Amino acid sequence: MHRLAAGILMFVSAALIAGNVCCAERWATLPAFPLMPAAKTSGMAPINDIQMYYAEYGEGDPILFIHGGLGSADVWGYQIAYFAKDHRVIVADSRGHGRSTRSEQPFGYDLMTSDYVALLDYLKLDKVTLVGWSDGGIIGIDMAMKNPEKLTRVIAQAANVTTDGLKADVMTNKTFSDYINAAGETYKKLSRTPSEYDAFVTQISAMWASQPAWTADDLARIKVPVTLVIGDHDEAIKLDHTEMMAKQIPGSKLVILRDTSHFAMLQDPEGYNAMIRDAMAGR
Repeated sequence: MHRLAAGILMFVSAALIAGNVCCAERWATLPAFPLMPAAKTSGMAPINDIQMYYAEYGEGDPILFIHGGLGSADVWGYQIAYFAKDHRVIVADSRGHGRSTRSEQPFGYDLMTSDYVALLDYLKLDKVTLVGWSDGGIIGIDMAMKNPEKLTRVIAQAANVTTDGLKADVMTNKTFSDYINAAGETYKKLSRTPSEYDAFVTQISAMWASQPAWTADDLARIKVPVTLVIGDHDEAIKLDHTEMMAKQIPGSKLVILRDTSHFAMLQDPEGYNAMIRDAMAGR
């Protein structure tokens, strides 16, 4: 965490000296997570075999934001503050992540998707727009295949549908390593099992080694409107893999976010929010 804080401090100092930060360089830095707005309601929902943390903000047509692997709902602070002005915004911590508990049951995308379907039932929500980042985007695609009746649309950023969609050097990338370190510090602060981050990472890594593994025929059955999003400097997901997904999911749209990486919602919140608005408007 000290290394991450030092890196951010150096980046901000350079910006002050230069007077601005060149937009072409923002993709190489992991900004600090924003402060979370005060929730309208929050709690722990009894979901399947876990206790799942959730929070709600604002009123209007519902949007469910699902975070990526190792993270928590707290990554969505900028989006919550913006969309809660005219939408009912729901965030949650996926099983084992953040404040939510985990069980001995092996992690799997079908299982995690079933958690979110159960959460929507718990909150008495019929349909939502689902915005998913990384693992959250994979969950969104899974839900589009398995539970389309729950979805108005899916906006999936930095998702993959087979393991070969991942870049081989992702774990040696500095920005991605900074995220793993930051996620570990956040886990220690939020989790009911703060000393078990390594065990949690081991459990979820077993899922990443073999999942997802969907075929072109699986994707072709999706009927929900899907927008696929990727930063043009994504450290983890191959651009051509996302382009392949866009070809195989009927009627899907591909959006490439300029000068951003896997962490676009933090690096360019204004552009990210505008992308979601456009997707929701069918643009």
